[in-house]
Amino acid sequence: MKPGKIKISISLSLLGLLLSVLPAQAICPVCTVAVGAGLGLSRWFGISDLVTGVWAGSLLFSVSMWTVNWLRDKKKISNKWVLPLSFIGYYGLTLIPLYFSGVIGHPYNTFLGIDKLIFGVVVGSIFFMIGSSGYEELKKRNGGKAWFPFQKVAMPVVSVLIASLIMAIIEK
Repeated sequence: MKPGKIKISISLSLLGLLLSVLPAQAICPVCTVAVGAGLGLSRWFGISDLVTGVWAGSLLFSVSMWTVNWLRDKKKISNKWVLPLSFIGYYGLTLIPLYFSGVIGHPYNTFLGIDKLIFGVVVGSIFFMIGSSGYEELKKRNGGKAWFPFQKVAMPVVSVLIASLIMAIIEK
């Protein structure tokens, strides 16, 4: 199979995973899969670390919140340290190995004096949080219901896509 067909096959498979129906949660697993797929595809296609960082930050934020919600709702753990430890754990377990392996910290891979991947992670985390919070706010204004099907997925993913476009434009 040609490399182009392999990429298309993998992309379609990931899209199928994205569209799978899963039970609703505060930060949904579909969002996490979508962000993870975006991260993997961006690195595979050779996209800039600024853009890749946006997807990495989105994934880390999503998984951190998913863990916090799971611990609170399923395991009935609501300690004040769960949220900060979740974020420190996921971000640390991802970024520290990247630093020691040389992926983060290269002096020529910076944007505004900050490592491109780190900068992208921060931007991606912020945009994912904005998209998720925006969904919750719009849902409240509509009597606790989404305005359209898959809004819970669309808003965070679209916000990350916007951040990706911004980073791509800024870097050029």
